[in-house]
Amino acid sequence: MKAVDHVAGSKKFLASEDHVSFHDRRLWDLRKGRDAQMRAIPEWQELRTLASQIKEHTLGQLDHYLEIFERNATANGVKVHWARDGEEHNRIVHDILSQRAVTRLVKSKSMLTEECEMRPYLEARGIEVVETDLGERIQQLDGEMPSHVVVPAVHKLSRDVARVFAEKLGTDPANADPYYLAEQQREATRPLILNAGAGMTGCNFAVAETGAVVVCTNEGNADLSANVPPLHIASIGIEKLIPRQEDLGVFVRLLSRSALGSPITQYTSHFRAPREGAEMHFILVDNGRSARLAMDDFWYSLKCIRCSACMNTCPVYRRSGGISYGAVYSGPIGAIIDPTFDLKKYSGLPFASTLNGSCSNVCPVRINIHEQIYRWRQVIAEQHQLSYAKAMAMKMAGHILKHPMVYRTASEMAGSALKILPRGLSYLPLNVWGRHRENPEPPVRSFRQWYVENRRQDTSE
Repeated sequence: MKAVDHVAGSKKFLASEDHVSFHDRRLWDLRKGRDAQMRAIPEWQELRTLASQIKEHTLGQLDHYLEIFERNATANGVKVHWARDGEEHNRIVHDILSQRAVTRLVKSKSMLTEECEMRPYLEARGIEVVETDLGERIQQLDGEMPSHVVVPAVHKLSRDVARVFAEKLGTDPANADPYYLAEQQREATRPLILNAGAGMTGCNFAVAETGAVVVCTNEGNADLSANVPPLHIASIGIEKLIPRQEDLGVFVRLLSRSALGSPITQYTSHFRAPREGAEMHFILVDNGRSARLAMDDFWYSLKCIRCSACMNTCPVYRRSGGISYGAVYSGPIGAIIDPTFDLKKYSGLPFASTLNGSCSNVCPVRINIHEQIYRWRQVIAEQHQLSYAKAMAMKMAGHILKHPMVYRTASEMAGSALKILPRGLSYLPLNVWGRHRENPEPPVRSFRQWYVENRRQDTSE
């Protein structure tokens, strides 16, 4: 499997200045909204700590809580299934649908089903899958994976959506008004929901104490998908478990505030038992989560509640777009989750970071994201998964940094070169830094030169 080239994907996104500008501004607005909500709650940091502790406690006894959840869900009349991986998850869904002669499945947003590549699996077997979330539907019609875990089509401008809808829904290609486009999608999708044989949702939280699944949305499409068709299937990552109903309040207070800067989602839906005459199925999916739980350095990522706060604050993600990561999970959280699925394929993603720590600072469950990104870099080097160019550059940098005299000489030469070389030589293709930004103005003297002149004498007196 060829490694994802994040740099090449970023170049494609950076080619459109208005897309980059909008993407950066929109996500930073979400980050500012999150900060405003944080300042409005005096106990915000205590909530983060408590959420992290609840997650750590649950993951430490995950088998125990999964058994409790299964027992209580079954007592509620739900049929519970277990899936070792994405393929088994897809096979279970297909078996449930085919046994009931279902040919259309409507579903709300679920990163797990994207992760399992469920949609192409079912469509290849004659079952139509309709995304009912507006952003996911846009991405489905355009043949792209989601670029963000909360707002899947945030990298698109309204004119891009107008183009997609004109091609696939027959709307007016000249009308890019967001209200018009949303209404057209609603008009096109509602009949499909009304005539669907089954509906599917993801899961934000699975409560062991009650055997219930909680889904948080802003469009109401999860409620329609779950309640209109006679069959409801919920796909649940095993890390979504929390022990008690009262724990839910901690996470609900953090989720939407961290994700969108809003106090709460429009809909916080609890699915506990099937309606009279209907069926409800829960599929508990591992798909590498148990293996990640056994990783001393990387199990912390299982605390993630998919709020996207780390993506909204990340300067690299905001300026490169989610599609450039070549994975369902992009941004900082993707950089630590994706290598657990395929180290070789996603070996470049941990290097798509400045390690500034902002992602860890905003994480509502206190995942040490930037430290895990740094640790993944070490693992990738140890596993010899670095590209040749990066390996050589790091080897040279290591040699220079290991020898003080060599480092001082190289620093002074670089500073002098920037002062005297013509622009054409300073911005050669080998100068990766200079491809998308200006080189810094060289200082009159280095810090060491200043230190020797001003401080060495002081310390010797």
